[in-house]
Amino acid sequence: MGSLRPVDLIVRAEWIAVAVGAIAAYAFAGGSWPLFVLLILAPDLAMLGYLAGPRFGAFAYNMLHVLVWPLVMLAIGLSAGHALVTQIAFIWIAHIAIDRALGYGLKLATGFQDTHLGRIGHDKS
Repeated sequence: MGSLRPVDLIVRAEWIAVAVGAIAAYAFAGGSWPLFVLLILAPDLAMLGYLAGPRFGAFAYNMLHVLVWPLVMLAIGLSAGHALVTQIAFIWIAHIAIDRALGYGLKLATGFQDTHLGRIGHDKS
């Protein structure tokens, strides 16, 4: 991906911390590791939206890659005392955080490679 600016490294370190925190919280919540493995890539199924074109694909992908929905799910799971809902929210948060730590951002309607963090696979220096 090329050399990263110091600020990019800081942002990626923050997302690594979020991923580690979400995974630790998942373990603390008694989550099953087979469930974690099964669901960690589930949000990427939204990429199927690209079959309908880049505009819809970006919309579908972004809807499953923003923190709003798993945070709402986490709040519901915690307030209702529903362990499985809480655990799935932590998996979803971990997925998003890992994506951001790897430099994958929200998609622009111009194409899958174009993200709010820049073009995937291109030097950002």
